[in-house]
Amino acid sequence: MTVATAPPTTTLLVLAKEPLPGRVKTRLTPPYTPTEAAALAEASLRDTLAVVCAAPAARRVLVLDGAPGPWLPDGIEVVPQSGGGLDERLAAAFAGCTGPALLIGMDTPQLTPELLAPALAPDAWRTTDAWFGPAEDGGFWALGLAVPDPALLRGVPMSTPTTGADQYARLTGAGLRVRELPRLRDVDTAADATQVAALCPHTRFATTVSRLSRAGVR
Repeated sequence: MTVATAPPTTTLLVLAKEPLPGRVKTRLTPPYTPTEAAALAEASLRDTLAVVCAAPAARRVLVLDGAPGPWLPDGIEVVPQSGGGLDERLAAAFAGCTGPALLIGMDTPQLTPELLAPALAPDAWRTTDAWFGPAEDGGFWALGLAVPDPALLRGVPMSTPTTGADQYARLTGAGLRVRELPRLRDVDTAADATQVAALCPHTRFATTVSRLSRAGVR
């Protein structure tokens, strides 16, 4: 007998920039050139979107600063990022959702469907109001909200060593029941790229890091 399962209810959002030289991963330069940094960004974005396509979601939405390119797979909606600071852009991404939403970035190519699974499970929101994925640099790589209230993000200081703690405090201060996803390392620097590539050797990102290393980039 086949047991019926409920369809996914969560929107999976990816906040990303178009991988153009000079616009993405500028902290990788040097040692990478802007073109090489953009290649790493594209590989990371491709890996991230492949995971999104493999994960159960009601909608899969790329919130994009720029224009789609050949790296965009089928099955992904594209909406433009809003203006303003990062907190405003994150808030606007959630504002476009009408039900539970989980937002991730493009900086964690080691991501797998298994890492996202707790926040996308059929019972993910039964006793949880928010999912939080801390990053090793003090930020966060994932944020899920049962009710996507933009006010939970506006005004949170971004790109600081305490951004993750500040965002977490905003959630708990609002009385939300928060559960955590595993801590991951964002790719911001060349050292990050090397260490993250070692964690996911079969990804496009790791292949690109290896190719650039053979070409003399460290």
